[in-house]
Amino acid sequence: MTFYTKHKRGLAFLVGLSSSFFVTQVSANGVISEHVNNLHEHLSEYGEEVTWLTEKFAAVVDDYAAKGKGQVDTNVMIDYWEEVDFHSAIETQYVPVYASIWQGIYGVKQAIDKGADISAVRAEQSKLNQALWQGLGAVKLASEYQKKGLVAEVKTTEVEPTTAPEIIDDIKKRLDRVVAKYAEQLSEVATTLVHDTYLQRFEGIEGDLIGQDASLVEDLEKDFNVTLPLAISQDKGVDAVRAVVDAMQGKLDKAQVLLEKAEENRKSVF
Repeated sequence: MTFYTKHKRGLAFLVGLSSSFFVTQVSANGVISEHVNNLHEHLSEYGEEVTWLTEKFAAVVDDYAAKGKGQVDTNVMIDYWEEVDFHSAIETQYVPVYASIWQGIYGVKQAIDKGADISAVRAEQSKLNQALWQGLGAVKLASEYQKKGLVAEVKTTEVEPTTAPEIIDDIKKRLDRVVAKYAEQLSEVATTLVHDTYLQRFEGIEGDLIGQDASLVEDLEKDFNVTLPLAISQDKGVDAVRAVVDAMQGKLDKAQVLLEKAEENRKSVF
């Protein structure tokens, strides 16, 4: 063992992703192999791995259809996913789709474990397949950006952001990873990341932001300390957690505009 969708929909999807790859620093957890910095050389391998994954996941579903509840080891789905290089390729390049893949894996796994009707299981399998092929499309796009020098080299060590725009960009990436960790069923890790992001990143800019929009700061403080942790602890589901994060990122975009204007005003004064 070592896009799918119609052309117009696939093109629209890739165009929508494009801004996500213009980053100054990409970091990842754990040991990341060098292949993530040479995506174009491994696209064929990633394609084979996605095909292999869809076949393996289909075999699990078919096995369930034949044997029924309690007769299928769904943990092998996680083993398959963690075995392939494509896993770290999409994790380091586009976290939202990475989270969707985890969501899809657990959608199938939990449906089988609960003894759901086979039609419901296959519906979850279809969502998982879609996320996998979307992920491959995202990696293909990232490989083009790498060749043009538009994507920074992936590093496992974190670089501290210094300017307000860099800090807000880092906060948004961390929030994307919160969704991913929640989708991986790592709720405690996700919650810790939320708290760390608030303490290590947001608190560093909220003083400057209060003078621009105190109510915005108050809203984000509540999101960091109440709304998002509560959505995770109450296990409201990946879509609900993602909705909270999307709303927070919209507020952070507004915060970035305000801070940039404040910086421009300071420069004009001096």
